[in-house]
Amino acid sequence: MDSSYEIKISPHFWLRRLHSLSGIFPIGAFLVEHMLSNALIVKGPEAYNNQIEFLSGLPYVLWLEIFFIYLPILYHAFYGFYVAFTGRNNLAWYPYRANWLYSLQRWTGLIAFVYIFYHAYHTRGVNLLYGTEVDFARMAQFMKDPRILAFYITGLAAVMFHFANGIWGFLVSWGITIGPRSQKAAGAVCALVGLSLFVIGVNSLLHLARA
Repeated sequence: MDSSYEIKISPHFWLRRLHSLSGIFPIGAFLVEHMLSNALIVKGPEAYNNQIEFLSGLPYVLWLEIFFIYLPILYHAFYGFYVAFTGRNNLAWYPYRANWLYSLQRWTGLIAFVYIFYHAYHTRGVNLLYGTEVDFARMAQFMKDPRILAFYITGLAAVMFHFANGIWGFLVSWGITIGPRSQKAAGAVCALVGLSLFVIGVNSLLHLARA
């Protein structure tokens, strides 16, 4: 009798794994770098403009953006949409903490996509299409509109929750945090990371609005 057997794994298993991984690298890594670069806003126009000039002057910068920022974000977003719209929301029947986090992850993902698209168009997009330079003065003028400022703060909150909760989900789904104690500790660390990045981002936005 042949005791051998074959384990078939659904393609969606690997797509979900890639979706989870892409949220950490390269998207998460870029997010942290982007927030730290924007933090130079508090040092004034010269420091921020110098950082923009340095990043935009990197060799092959457009290809780096395409393959390490735009394509990963598009894959992460659209596969996330597929998961969001095909999954069942049982929050009304089982309003437990895990279900709340799952639902918030889906909602904040949708908000984050709209925010990122808007932000990317009005920064990198207008530069590529119309040659409009993005610098401290342009971003400061942007943030002086209270509606745009409120939109950015809301979008930033969605991005940071999605990122922090995504890190926690990644650690669980990849078997890095297994027991309840390690998962609880990881949750606290992830929340601290998300909150810290949110505070850094809001501080930068308020500096622009007051400039």
